[in-house]
Amino acid sequence: MNFYNQTRSSYSNRTHSASVTSADKTNEGEDGETRFGFRATDLIVYPAHGVGQIVAIEEQTVAGACLEFFVVYFAKSKMTLRVPTRKAANAGMRRLSDPVSIEHMRRILGQAPHKARGNWSRLAQEYESKINSGNIVAIAEVMRDLYRPAVNSEQSYSERQLYAAAVERLSGEVALVSGVTEEEAVKELESLIIAEVRRSA
Repeated sequence: MNFYNQTRSSYSNRTHSASVTSADKTNEGEDGETRFGFRATDLIVYPAHGVGQIVAIEEQTVAGACLEFFVVYFAKSKMTLRVPTRKAANAGMRRLSDPVSIEHMRRILGQAPHKARGNWSRLAQEYESKINSGNIVAIAEVMRDLYRPAVNSEQSYSERQLYAAAVERLSGEVALVSGVTEEEAVKELESLIIAEVRRSA
């Protein structure tokens, strides 16, 4: 079983445990029932947390008002997040990228890195903002620009952390879209950067 199927199975097994038990409080989200472009069982990307799955659609009363939420489960971090259905799109929640977007991202990785200049604190904030944007092209730019060969000892701890975060976000989504393991996705993405490094050497 590859990562794609393992992930779908992992999310599926947690669908009911992430839902409230009261039938009148929860809409399990039948396959044909859509809320603002999303439905229960959809695999999605949430900017600050990466790939997750909508496991239920809930209604809760908050301050006397009835609000509807997507219950999103993130298997990797074992975290459940409730996102107001009306605000999901504004929060940047989106479906998995289509093959055309994935190919665009691959082309970005195959380009020469951008040599950023300036205060590292400011640059780090820019890189983090790109990672948390959920935009795979912006995340690919971070991965490309912060890549360093394994023998390179000049990369700081914060650079390594940002690079690892970018790799995790991209590989998780690419693995699901392409139907490969996450490890295979990492190797493929890094090979695109390495190829460009060798061409420029």
